[in-house]
Amino acid sequence: MKEDRAYEFSWKLLGDLELGRPNLGNQTRVELYRLMQCTLRDVLEKHYDTETADKIFYEAGLLAGKAFYENLLGKPADVAEFIKKLQALSEELKIGIIRFEEADLEQQKFVLTVSEDLDCSGLPELDYELCVYDEGFIAGLMECFFGRKFSVKEVDCWCTGDRTCRFRVLPI
Repeated sequence: MKEDRAYEFSWKLLGDLELGRPNLGNQTRVELYRLMQCTLRDVLEKHYDTETADKIFYEAGLLAGKAFYENLLGKPADVAEFIKKLQALSEELKIGIIRFEEADLEQQKFVLTVSEDLDCSGLPELDYELCVYDEGFIAGLMECFFGRKFSVKEVDCWCTGDRTCRFRVLPI
């Protein structure tokens, strides 16, 4: 892996929005987020292929989930606090409405939903799930809290006709 990187992620790259956007603030429209996401995915698929683009999006989501956990969730004391803080922040930051439908704490297996998902809610129906970035994001959150790796797979998506995105979360 290349050591000298210009864009290695750190939380400080998000900047000081109060200083940099004193008039416009930290809000923007969902269409602009999706414009960035969809054009980036399109370029990645053109240069590589769909599978590679999906791997990159998953890995980026994983990195983002870990950074989100470390910088915004803190260190929740238990699963109940983790879920409560995650749900509250997700709604406050307009990411989506998260619900845990199933939680097997002993085996650390979960099914969770994200309604009004930032990535796909309201998009036209496609013949595939779209939320690969979300899969990685959730995996990163779970890994940070539980201290082990997780596999996350979207099993229902707005883009396949469902009206909520559903994710199966399993320990690796």
